[in-house]
Amino acid sequence: MSNRHLAYLCLAGAMVTVGSTVVASKVIGAGLPPFTATVLRFVLALPVFVLLMRATSTPWPRPDRHDALLLCLQAVCGSVGYTACLIAGTRLAPAAEAGIVIGTLPAVAALTAAVLLRERLARRTLATVALATGGVLVVALAGGGTGGAHSLRGDALVLAAVLCESLFILLNKRLHVPLPPLALSTAMAALGLLGALPPALLETARQPPHFPVSALLGVTYYALVPTVAGFWLWYAGAARVSGAEASLFTAIAPAAGVLLSALVLGERVGLPMLAGLGLVIAAVMLQAWPRRVVVVH
Repeated sequence: MSNRHLAYLCLAGAMVTVGSTVVASKVIGAGLPPFTATVLRFVLALPVFVLLMRATSTPWPRPDRHDALLLCLQAVCGSVGYTACLIAGTRLAPAAEAGIVIGTLPAVAALTAAVLLRERLARRTLATVALATGGVLVVALAGGGTGGAHSLRGDALVLAAVLCESLFILLNKRLHVPLPPLALSTAMAALGLLGALPPALLETARQPPHFPVSALLGVTYYALVPTVAGFWLWYAGAARVSGAEASLFTAIAPAAGVLLSALVLGERVGLPMLAGLGLVIAAVMLQAWPRRVVVVH
């Protein structure tokens, strides 16, 4: 097998694990409150990342004050906010719906950059945002397999998770000294654990949680497969191909989320959901497709 084909398998595998987070979140949310589950995720993932850093001799990050603040904000948004909102959202909306909504990340990230940084939106990006918005509207207005109001609340929470992740991406671009991927993942796990701990303690004080086996298995899967293995698969693949090629594989995540929701959870996937999925995948492909470069000799 060539390096390129191996890279494609790694990237596809990574995006399948991303899609599977909606299934894991659905299982986790049925038994654990969002922030308690988030703490458990990082309690399990952090030691593995630390061992990987030692095994690969990756240096510990030493950020300046500016970057340290940005890393803390990244952890609050991308680590705590994303996980908690996704778990809370899948308690109300079907996992298949959530899988489609998380596929809007490229469009939401571009829109977030335009709003906060006043970056100009190219026509292709505007088309991407329109397609992604259309896909989410088709799914949300169809009501999925739950009641309309609950489905809309769940979709809104999942969209909030996507917004948190887009803020993570935006903040990462503002670092003075970008961190190596493994160091960044380790820092996010450590800071995410610290950030999720206070609200988790409030959840526990308000209502002591039970720890059903299914939810604990879901958290273990989320911590070790999408969080750790997904990280390794993505960066192993991305190191062998161009950024444009790698970004095309993000279209697999929403498709995997819908398929796994049907196979694992037995959720019904109707025509409106398939139509919404098609629009979201089209948006991802349009945003990620390499731009044509004109060379003047």
